[in-house]
Amino acid sequence: MPTIMLIAVIGILFLQATGAIPPSSVGGPMTIALAFLLGALAVGIHDAKTRQRGPLGWIVSIAVALTGAFLSAPLGGMAVAMLLAPFVQGSSSLAAAGGPVMAIALAGTMIVTLAGAWGAIWVVNRWR
Repeated sequence: MPTIMLIAVIGILFLQATGAIPPSSVGGPMTIALAFLLGALAVGIHDAKTRQRGPLGWIVSIAVALTGAFLSAPLGGMAVAMLLAPFVQGSSSLAAAGGPVMAIALAGTMIVTLAGAWGAIWVVNRWR
């Protein structure tokens, strides 16, 4: 998990540093959501591969990881936004503030999202 999380955080920060996340009202959030989706998919594939699951196990692992990510991403984003609100300094949002504040928000939200995916897999593995 730490390797997947590190690669995912580096990837999202790379996207933000290179300007690959467009500042438009739709393109930016869609790019960020795709990065979160790919990170959660990697968590599900890693679990299925390391535990040598069958075809149904692969489907369950990936579905559970995506469900955990989709449940934790909004909560993580909201928590990170509340924590970083004092550092926005007059901007209307974190995206408008840009720079290091946006980078910290992206990294924090990615960590919370992948932790949610991993936590959901952990809960389901306790039931198996």
